[in-house]
Amino acid sequence: MLRATVILLFALLAISSVTSELAAQQPVGSNTAVTVQPVFELRTYTTHEGRLDALIHRFRDHTIRLFERHGMVNVGYWVPQDSPLSANTLIYVLQHASREAAVESWAAFRGDPEWQEAARASQEDGAIVDNVVSVFMDPTDFSAIR
Repeated sequence: MLRATVILLFALLAISSVTSELAAQQPVGSNTAVTVQPVFELRTYTTHEGRLDALIHRFRDHTIRLFERHGMVNVGYWVPQDSPLSANTLIYVLQHASREAAVESWAAFRGDPEWQEAARASQEDGAIVDNVVSVFMDPTDFSAIR
């Protein structure tokens, strides 16, 4: 439980940084009120035994760039420090403009021929991902991220 809390705290710090950067991009003195209410997605991947390095390689070389292409903001990526999760777990946070935007981005990503080829090639030695858990999150009213 403590490990999950620490990971979530680091994720929230990273989200705060991204959100602040987006807010800073709004024009100063603009007469148009822009309300940015992003949705954050916490994803936890569990790999088959011995396949974490293949997953990390695929994210580093393909997935992150393709997420950006399809409108997702890469907030941060983590691997747990302690066993047994350190051997088979990747945790990351994405930012989406809205829940609907997330659905559209994921559909476009999954349909991207470059992603399909990267996924196929990375699994030539066997399946990589055993399980995925996705949680969509909204910041609380007392969060530094709103």
